[in-house]
Amino acid sequence: MSALPFAITPTLSQARERETPVSHWGADVKRILCVRLDRLGDILMTTPAIHALRTAFPGRHITLLTSSVGAQAAPYLSDVDDVIAYNAPWHGLSPSTSPSADLDMQRMLETRRFDAAALFTVYSQSALPAAMLCYLAGIPRRLAHCRENPYGLLTDWVYETEPHDGVRHEVERQLALVRKVGATCTDTRMRLSVDADARRTLSARLAARGLAPRGPWFVIHPGASATSRRYPAYRFGEVATHLARASSWPILLTGSSDEAPLVREAIDAADASIRARLHDCSGLLNMGEFVALIERTAVLVTNNSGPVHLASALSTPVVDLYALTNPQHTPWQTAQRVLFRDVECRWCYRSECPAGHHGCLTGVPPAEVAAAALELAAECGVRLEPNAPELGCSNTDTACASTPITS
Repeated sequence: MSALPFAITPTLSQARERETPVSHWGADVKRILCVRLDRLGDILMTTPAIHALRTAFPGRHITLLTSSVGAQAAPYLSDVDDVIAYNAPWHGLSPSTSPSADLDMQRMLETRRFDAAALFTVYSQSALPAAMLCYLAGIPRRLAHCRENPYGLLTDWVYETEPHDGVRHEVERQLALVRKVGATCTDTRMRLSVDADARRTLSARLAARGLAPRGPWFVIHPGASATSRRYPAYRFGEVATHLARASSWPILLTGSSDEAPLVREAIDAADASIRARLHDCSGLLNMGEFVALIERTAVLVTNNSGPVHLASALSTPVVDLYALTNPQHTPWQTAQRVLFRDVECRWCYRSECPAGHHGCLTGVPPAEVAAAALELAAECGVRLEPNAPELGCSNTDTACASTPITS
């Protein structure tokens, strides 16, 4: 990342000095609204901070305000008592076209009588729209990172230091935010519960396809919400071919019903001799069953998207094909390989590759991806058949730590 111009430095220093003194939220703060208006992965990376808020004092009640997509995770979050789905107009997740829905949301929040609101954002987002919503709803304590002076919109203003003073992993960022109000925890794992009924229905679905319900298997998930973060689907087919030739394990390809064409493209690109061992699970599993599947997976191979963070929450080894769109969303506290190629256009923050070459992903050959998955399986004690060829991974651009990728 390039340094900020010298002329801006005094302005940043002055803004930091204006940061409001933040006092701890005490036992009187019982009902807390946690605002995270993003997708599944963002919600999961916020769960350690939510846990810290909930457990700081007995009897706290946590409501999660999130997008309709993020709300799908709520039944599996043990620290969340209630969820409100809201596609805000300042996020790109199909917001309503009429302000009446936003006014209705403000009035509904007002009736809930929250004691405080914690507003979670990435550093490229502004907390001010959500702060305004909570201010109008009469929530008396409002906490967030903010770059500009929020004046009365935030009662607890934490000055935004990213990216000019370095970038933290998203989990660390949100833990640092709630620490300002006295919420800490020693266990910083992401938190996700697996539903017992989902485990049973998953076993039945797998058995119907001739699969042993306990595995082992590889899972390949070729989708991602942004095209800029997708390794080419046909290359996932080549990855599957390498894995099938090195291991007798089944290979399951997953995705939503909308991602079925990506799964089909991957399967069609695999060598015909191994396609019988590829299982198309696109559109087959509900959220609970998908969580249960990732829980049992030997190694997940996927793009930098929600399933990476599911794997992190479930301690499932993951090979993360990491598009260099933004640096702070690598896997967290699980066995991992983070694969990419450095490019001049790194940290573009774009949903579509602005250069059109996807070089940060296409520079990674499928054989290297398969090698990383096999290495992870071996490192985690999952036995491969003795005659599997050894595939070494010598890529010097491969990161293998739960830290942000820095320039």
